[in-house]
Parts: sequence; C-alpha cells; structure tokens
Amino acid sequence: MTNLHQLTVTQASALIADRSLSPVSLMEALLTRADALEPALHVWVTLDPDAALEGARRSERELESGKSRGPLHGIPIALKDIYNTKGVLTTACSPIYADYVPDHDAHSVALLRRAGTVIMGKAVTTQFASGDPSPTRNPWNTAHTPGGSSSGSAAGVAARIFPAAMGSQTGGSILRPASYNGVVGLKPTYGRVSKHGVFPLAWSLDTVGPITRSVEDAAIVLDALAGHDPKDPSSSTRPVGNYRRAAAGNARPPRVGYVSQFFDANSDDETRAHTRAALERLAESDADVVDFTTVADFEELAAAHSIIIAVEAAGIHEADFSVRPDDFGPRIRASIERGHLTPAVAYVRAQRTREKFRRAILHDMADVDVLLTPSTPAPAPRDLTTTGDMIFQSPWTTCGFPAVTLPSGLAANGLPLGVQLIAAPFAEERLLSAAAWCERILAFHAAPPVTI
Repeated sequence: MTNLHQLTVTQASALIADRSLSPVSLMEALLTRADALEPALHVWVTLDPDAALEGARRSERELESGKSRGPLHGIPIALKDIYNTKGVLTTACSPIYADYVPDHDAHSVALLRRAGTVIMGKAVTTQFASGDPSPTRNPWNTAHTPGGSSSGSAAGVAARIFPAAMGSQTGGSILRPASYNGVVGLKPTYGRVSKHGVFPLAWSLDTVGPITRSVEDAAIVLDALAGHDPKDPSSSTRPVGNYRRAAAGNARPPRVGYVSQFFDANSDDETRAHTRAALERLAESDADVVDFTTVADFEELAAAHSIIIAVEAAGIHEADFSVRPDDFGPRIRASIERGHLTPAVAYVRAQRTREKFRRAILHDMADVDVLLTPSTPAPAPRDLTTTGDMIFQSPWTTCGFPAVTLPSGLAANGLPLGVQLIAAPFAEERLLSAAAWCERILAFHAAPPVTI
C-alpha cells in the first residue's frame, strides 16, 4: 500500500469501506506527518492529537458495528479557524478571539460530522480571513507565500498532512491558495452551502468550500455540505445535485470558453504561455475551445468588489473595532476604515455594478459549458508580506458563480501553476464534470518536495 499520508479522500474512502484501511491507522500516519512538518510550515492553530485519535477510534467502532456513514466515514479533515467548533478554540487568528470557545458547531461542521469525517484540527487563516499574511509557509518553497486567506488549509492539503480541508472565499481565498499550493479548490455558488457559524468578512460575498487533491474529492465533500439551511437566510432552496456522480462519470469533452480579455493583460509571460499550452492540450483531446468575449467590465467590477468588502467588513467588525482597533492587522484595519468613509450611494452603485456584470457574463456564456482562465496572474510570489493578487478569482466571487482551480503544471521556478474553470450559478454538476475531464487530460501528479 502507498504511504497512508499520500491517500486522497477517494482512495482512503475505498480502502476504509472494504476494511483494508483502519481510520485509526490513517490518523496516526497523518499525525506523525503533521508533527514532523509543523515547524517548517505552520499549518495549525489548534491540533489535539488525542481528540483526533479518539474521533478515528469512534469511526472504527461504528464500522465494526456495521454502521457506515458514507464515503467520508473516517476521513480526516481540517477546518479553517473561522469555523465554529463546539468546545474547540476558534480564534479567526485574532487576539480579540484568542480565548473564544464556541458552544455550537457551524452548520457545515455539523454536516461533516454527520457524514463521518474526523475533525483533525483548526488550520491557520489570515486574520479574520482578510489580507494580512499568516505565518503559514508554502510547502513547494517556504520562501514563497502560500496565499490566503485559507493558507493553512491549502498548504496542509498540498503537504499531505490531511487529505481535505475547508476554506472560505470572499475575494480569492479558496482558489488562490489552492493554486499556489498545487491542489484543487472549489468555490461553490453563493448560497449553495450554509455559512451559519462561520465568522463573516462580507455577508454578500462570503462562500465556503473545500480544498482537496482531486476534483472527485471536492465533489464528495460538496455532496455532504450542499443544501438549504434555515439558519442562513442566504442559503438556497434550489435542488442539490449528485456532485460525485458528475465528477466520477464518463464526461464528454466540454465546450470551453477561453477568457483572454483582462486575464491575458494581467498575467506574466510564463503564465500566459502555460495557459495557452493547457488549452491546446484540451483541444487536442477533443474539447471544443472557443474564444470568449463579453461586454462585462472586469476593471469596473474589481472596484465594486473593493467597495462592497470594505463596507460590509466595517459593519461586521464595528463593535470590536470601536474598542480594540490596534488588535486588527494593518490591511484589514485599512479596509474597515475605508468602509467607514464610503458613502452609502457608492455602496449601492457598487451593488448595481455587480448585478450588471453578473447578467452580462451569464448572457455571454450561454453557449459554453465552462469558462477558463489562469487561476492566478503568476506563481506564488517570493514575498511573505503578501498573500498574492486576487484579481483573477474575485470576479466570480463577486457575481456568485461557482469556480474550481486545477493544478496544471509547474513554473520554471518549480512552483505550481493552475487553470480556473467557471460555470453558471448552481451548475456545479456541469462544472465538476468538466473539471474532472480537464484534470484527466492535464494529468498533474507532482507533490511538493517536503520530506520527513
């Protein structure tokens, strides 16, 4: 058998189901790896090995009694430290919440427990899931940023410390770190998964989703999470799909709309060439690749996104900021202050810009299955004072569309590059089917050079 830490969710699930892998053995292997790599990578806020092992033992006892909860039974998962976990420290990596222990689970956490996952621990986030860098390091090269805000989640999945993790995205905080770390990140449609019990940054933008090492793994997690939650008014009542079936099926080659406007101009030369080479490989394998043009204005939308996130963050943090402003990092503090100074009319105008963009893109993408762009303008910067540029992910967050990033190769400096696929709202089945097809063609199997 392969080293247990290298197993994906799909692989570990199959072995657990046929009783050839013990959830306890899997957890022991991952805890050994976590202990060895933590000094270099700084993935964890809270890791309780005894609690993680007891959770694995509980999973094993259920299996021995003939009870299986499904494909996530016994699968370890890490949670970004903005997800409330009953009885477990949840700090949002802020001194203001350094001692906060919730009395309830976030709705998504409760669903993951119900599905049989074993909560391994709480992964590092940038403070309040905003733009101030965290201490986490990129396992491909620790001199480079892992991205943010789901930095611990992405770095830990890439380093094979856990096979899956939960992140959140308000700008680009699932897809950007996933791309920088050479793994798969899925941002569902806004409202597809409940946000109840997840510390907010901007109410009308926040979306939660998984980071994994394969598209099928992400689909398995989404199957457990998707659906309406009365405690989250923004969660949708639209029917839930069978996401794993979409990702695991024999999909036809998709019709792909390549978005060159805005993205070409903002990519470095290597990323631009890599993306076109990836498109050629897809086309050679019978994908129908077409140039996508739209009247939507990406620059105008970026400005609107900045206004919306600043104003909503100012509202969310109003009480804490009024008494403890010095405990906020410089980037989120600047955003909150900008939000306080933004006129209401500017916020309303930004929301109108957002809706105009959404309608234009939805109209223009009607004849393609998915859109494709580079995931990021360049590989992860060699700069630990930044989490990177979110301009390639934020358009889809702002308009609420589902998006996934796939690792597609390595840059000359050995760091991962990725491509981003986008679908219409609530078309996750189509998105995951296309993503799984593209994943097979691009065939990225490299792992970061971390050793123990």
